Amino acid sequence: MKKILIACEESKTITKKFRAKGFEAYSCDIVDCSGGHPEWHLKQDVTPLLREKWDLIIAHPPCTYLSSSGLHWNKKKPERKIKTKEAIEFFMLFVNANSDKIAIENPIGCISTYYRKPDQIIQPYDFGDDASKRTCLWLKNLPKLKPTKYIEPRLVNGKKRWDNQTDSGQNKLPPSKDRARLRSQTYNGIAEAIVNQWGVLL
Repeated sequence: MKKILIACEESKTITKKFRAKGFEAYSCDIVDCSGGHPEWHLKQDVTPLLREKWDLIIAHPPCTYLSSSGLHWNKKKPERKIKTKEAIEFFMLFVNANSDKIAIENPIGCISTYYRKPDQIIQPYDFGDDASKRTCLWLKNLPKLKPTKYIEPRLVNGKKRWDNQTDSGQNKLPPSKDRARLRSQTYNGIAEAIVNQWGVLL
């Protein structure tokens, strides 16, 4: 049975879909998982797992100190520069992990400068979800994901807006302790495409 590691995933959105297809998939995070099936969740530092052999690794390293939306704070708060450096080093652990097939996901940010440009930038609205969220994919021995279903936006003063956006284009989720976790969850349509398009390669 093919072994798959979904790193930095507590929601188990992708893990459960691979399990439904018969794969031996595990999520891994330093926090408890949501979405049931804790027996498929490895609550630990992912670093030692990356030395093991996996048939496929899909990683979602934290983007707090990597995304463009927060990098401007690095000039005002020097301690953030250290956090960004650590975040880049963590990202590179996945690049060099023990697998022939690797996908690393992150928003637009500094990885394009420090490592290389992503192989693909995807949007949930191209995979059947009424949402806009530009997501970069760095791929190793994996094809680009093919869009599955385009969702039309609503028009606000001639500008495109999807259901997760306010009329001004901001994310609708209000500030809360769960906001970052909820925003980081993989959209269902993208998860389906990952399993259906990359799973067959295994």
